[in-house]
Amino acid sequence: MRPLEESEIQQVFEKLFKFVGKNLKNIVDRADQPHCFRLHKKRVYYVREDIMKRAVSVARDQLVSLGVCVGKFTHSDKFRLTIGALDLLAAHAKHKMWVKPTSEMSFLYGNHLLKSGLGRITENTPANQGVVVYSMSDVPLGFGVAAKSTQDCRKLDASSIVAFHQADVGEYLRAEDDMVQGKKE
Repeated sequence: MRPLEESEIQQVFEKLFKFVGKNLKNIVDRADQPHCFRLHKKRVYYVREDIMKRAVSVARDQLVSLGVCVGKFTHSDKFRLTIGALDLLAAHAKHKMWVKPTSEMSFLYGNHLLKSGLGRITENTPANQGVVVYSMSDVPLGFGVAAKSTQDCRKLDASSIVAFHQADVGEYLRAEDDMVQGKKE
């Protein structure tokens, strides 16, 4: 487990900024307990500093996971957020979408969010901006990218895509083997 390099930090922060905006400062500089980002086997973890200092005594090959896995670097060294980042994004999200109960399962199976399934959307959400997707009872289901702005969503027909799916809580079941580090790398 090692600190992120400058280029890696930039990629991680750019991706997080897309979802949380200026709230990124609240993630990095937490007043209650200091946290940091660490890289281990191409995965980025958000870890409390006191836990990270204790983990130094564990051998790298014996360490499976530490803190919350917020994303991973692909083989081409691009950063990709994983479903583990959902709690972090939901707590600091700038733009949100709520899904109608009839469309929750469709989103949880990995499909894009359609206008017919959109319950609410935060005001002034621009197109191509990161959004956190919630159920109508305010339970975070996943995240994606807004396909259209708030104003454009009002004019769309029911079968148009309003958010592109990136990750959802159903991913824990669909990609169970990939979530366990020892299986596939």
